[in-house]
Amino acid sequence: MSSYPLRLPDHVLEEARRAAAEDNVSLNQLLSSLIADGIGHRRAILALHRRAERGDPAAALSVLDKVPANTPDPGDTIP
Repeated sequence: MSSYPLRLPDHVLEEARRAAAEDNVSLNQLLSSLIADGIGHRRAILALHRRAERGDPAAALSVLDKVPANTPDPGDTIP
C-alpha cells in the first residue's frame, strides 16, 4: 500500500473527521473509501461518454419511427 501527503482545507478536514466519527471508522478509511467511490463514478461517466460517442442518432430515430402511434391506456399519461 502506498501513502500520499494530502493537503485539505481546515473546514474540509473537520467535516471528514466528523463523518468518520459518525460512521465509526478511521479518517483514513473514510477518505480511502470516498476517493475510491469518486474514481468509480468518474470511470462510469467516462464509459458513458465513450458509449455516447459511438451512438448513431439517425439510427435511433429510425427505430422510433417504426413504433406505432397508439393512444396510451387510461391513466397511463404524463401529467
